[in-house]
Amino acid sequence: MTDTTVPDRDEVEANSGKELHLGWALVLISVAQLMVVLDGTIVNIALPYIQSDLDISSANLTWVVTGYALAFGSLLLLGGRLGDLYGRRRIFMAGLAIFAVASGLGGLANSEGMLLAARGLQGLGAALASPAALALITTTFPAGPARNRAFAVYAAMSGAGAAVGLLLGGWLTGLDGVFGLDIEGWRLTLLINLPIGLAAAALAPRFLRESETQDHALDLPGAVLGTLGLLGLVYGFSRAGSDGWTDTWTLASLIAGAVVLVAFVLVERRTADPLLPFRVFLNRTRGASYAAMFLAPAAMFAMFYFLSQYIQNVMGYSPIKAGVAFLPFCAGIVVAAGLSSNLVNRFDARYIAGVGTLMAAAGLFGFSRLPYDTDFPVSDVTGSYVTDLLPFILLMSLGMGATFVPLTLTAVHHLRADDSGIGSGVLNTMQQVGGALGLAILGSAATQIVSDRTAELSKAAAQAGGAAPSEAQQSALQQVLGAQIFTEGATNAFLVGSLMMLLASVVVWTFLNVKHEELATDGPEGAHVGV
Repeated sequence: MTDTTVPDRDEVEANSGKELHLGWALVLISVAQLMVVLDGTIVNIALPYIQSDLDISSANLTWVVTGYALAFGSLLLLGGRLGDLYGRRRIFMAGLAIFAVASGLGGLANSEGMLLAARGLQGLGAALASPAALALITTTFPAGPARNRAFAVYAAMSGAGAAVGLLLGGWLTGLDGVFGLDIEGWRLTLLINLPIGLAAAALAPRFLRESETQDHALDLPGAVLGTLGLLGLVYGFSRAGSDGWTDTWTLASLIAGAVVLVAFVLVERRTADPLLPFRVFLNRTRGASYAAMFLAPAAMFAMFYFLSQYIQNVMGYSPIKAGVAFLPFCAGIVVAAGLSSNLVNRFDARYIAGVGTLMAAAGLFGFSRLPYDTDFPVSDVTGSYVTDLLPFILLMSLGMGATFVPLTLTAVHHLRADDSGIGSGVLNTMQQVGGALGLAILGSAATQIVSDRTAELSKAAAQAGGAAPSEAQQSALQQVLGAQIFTEGATNAFLVGSLMMLLASVVVWTFLNVKHEELATDGPEGAHVGV
């Protein structure tokens, strides 16, 4: 019998209010995630200006970027667990407030020490806010299409954030003296977060529900060991990318990080209320999601690193034009994330993420075919944006959008309610540590080619002899030579990146076995396939 009951006006208004509440909740969570991700790259283009204004040495300049990454990556597990214990909305608000104030301090910094301290404090705020943001999606949005759409927006912000950071950083850096104020443009890359972060924190109580707190003490030994271990790994990987794998401090940091993490595992196994309950990893599908989300960002972050340099240093694009060159990536990942959020209701996550990783691998392989010439005498060969870059930027963006949405969904699916924060923290940690490792591996692949080719060409030039070139000719030759050698090194890195993405695809196709019907349900840990 057909139900012809007409809902009364109060019921309709209540449902409309719920839709509005969920919409604004997603806006807050998305803004927070976008700020956290883009701050990893927004200062990259501004680095020369920061160095000049604050008189920072070249050796210390990298800490403007690395300091944020180290604090963020090493504190994510702690941030996720604090949300579980003391309330995710509370930790989310605290993280945003810390991030916003730290951004303000960084934007007003008048010394190297103040700026680096502010960047570290930003990393702390991000480590508190990011896991809480992801966990709030699972507790705010009902399982099914609504939650899938929310995850799609979150994944799009996570994937596009790096590209948005490059674009926004290039634009803001060029705004010296905006609104008639005597302020350097690079400071705006940090100050922009202050009003946005504080406003998002202030609005959180209105649109986000607080999670239940847990009557457990914080596992301080686990927190200290986990943070120090991750700090060692992230720093070691970061240093390996610039100083090589045989550097003393690289080896010392990686070994120390690994030893401390072994101690962390031993302590956690004997603790009644551990920082990281190992039941989080017992689900086969979740473990596969973590592994794939370790490998995929490793390749994607390296794409931004090498491609942004290629576009500026080889193709001669200005900083703002380089940022605009990545706009198709932002558009592609948003489109792919939206499509994936609908497809995941009809198809198993394995097929969507599996195809996505294959598309991304193909995009990286396309970048590995960039033209160059390192046969003596070297000619000035440059790729075309329309034919050599744009098709693969779009392919990469569509692939990553199709990868991030289902993997984010499966990584936190059917977690126990009191583990949502730490589960989100683990996922974020995988992305950060994977990104650092990816840059180290691909950086090493590029550096090896650059070293070998430079030695070969120097020897060939010496054997060729002939009249000595003028100083201007030498400078021009060195510029052409450097561009061609960098391109060959970058193509080698892209090829390695495509292999890493293929490995992520193997993990997805082999181990990600959750059904799409199951993703539309909530349930207790351990009651579903793959445990």
